[in-house]
Parts: sequence; C-alpha cells; structure tokens
Amino acid sequence: MGYTFKDRGLIREAFTHSSLSDDPLQSNERLEFLGDAILGAVICDHLYRRLPHSLEGDLTRVKSDLVSRRTCAALTRKLGLQGFLRVGKGMTGPRGLPRSVEAGLLEAVIGAIYLDGGFEAARRFVMDCLGPMIESYKLDEPGDNYKSILQHYAQEMFGISPTYVLLDEKGPDHHKCFESEVVLDNRHFPSAWGVSKKEAEQKAAYNALLELGLLEGSRQTSQDQ
Repeated sequence: MGYTFKDRGLIREAFTHSSLSDDPLQSNERLEFLGDAILGAVICDHLYRRLPHSLEGDLTRVKSDLVSRRTCAALTRKLGLQGFLRVGKGMTGPRGLPRSVEAGLLEAVIGAIYLDGGFEAARRFVMDCLGPMIESYKLDEPGDNYKSILQHYAQEMFGISPTYVLLDEKGPDHHKCFESEVVLDNRHFPSAWGVSKKEAEQKAAYNALLELGLLEGSRQTSQDQ
C-alpha cells in the first residue's frame, strides 16, 4: 500500500469484516465510516483547488464517480487488498467478495491510515490511488461523459484504452446515423446507434459500462434514445 503502520492493531481491525464477529465493534465498520469521510474530504479539497473554474455540478459529478463503490472496489482489487480481508463463512461467492465489501475495505484502510499517521498520510495514500484518474478527467463536455468513465476504468483495470469501431452508417448525407461498438481487452460490447459518430460512441460506451456492471439502466440501441 506504500504505507507502514506503527499501530499494527489498526491493520487487524481494518481487515476484519463484521461477518467474522458477533460484535460489530470488533470489525472494520467504524473505520469504514471514518475512511469514507476522509476520502470525500481529500477529493473535494483537491478538486476545489485543481479546478477553480468548474461549477459545483461538475465538481460533484467527478467527486461522486471517484468515491463510488465501483471505483473503490476496483482500487481494492488493483492493490490486492481483498485477499487479506478476514470474513465469515459464505461471504465469498464464485465471483469473489461483493463489491460493497471490497469498497468498504478501501475506506477502512483509509480510516486506519488516518488514525495511524494523520490526515497528510491519508491524503498521500488517496492521491496515490486516485491521482491519475483525477488528472485525466475532462470537464469541457456537458452531460454524462460515458467515454471518459470507461477510459478511466480501462486504464485502471487493464492499462489500455477502449477501442471504438464504426460498424455501419445509414441514411442520406444530410441525415445519417451511425452504429459503433466498444472493444476492450478483446471483448466486444453491444453496439449503439447515434445521429453522429460521437453520439454513437457515447452510447456504445454506456452499453459497455452496463455490461461491466458499472452503471444501472437499460441498454441504448437506436438513434432515437
């Protein structure tokens, strides 16, 4: 993790899930609560300073993505922390731990670092984990930028960028529509249509995020959606 604990008891607490003990006070739930607040404070402080011309809505959108369960769980897996979490029987399924448990583990670790080394130590840990994602955000496009979200995920999980493939185009020159798909790590995701190549790619990115379980909603397929 890039941090050495002085109080090793905090390590045990951070890596003990409530399913292992009848007493919630002997688990990482309190550290998770604290770490969630520290994570939010670090991200808000950094975004406020780095993006002086961004409006509250833009800052909130980026912050929400960075502190989401999806992002925290992905960072837990990237660091390999989930393999050290002590859990009760039945917590680990065929696909591993639930996303909420993985996300909570990262927050508990942040809380433990904060108690052990102070706010600056926790800030350094958070920025080491999330700094590259923050720096790559683009806030110059209105609305949901699904391509940006997918780009961050692909870089974090696979170290590569997604590819957008133009599959088809229909209609006269003055009223064309386009079909695009996302290819990521040799996996092809459901295609989508748009009234421009850019719109088709955004919708294809949205479909990929749905398939990856990173969004909730229904698939977008036609140029009318």
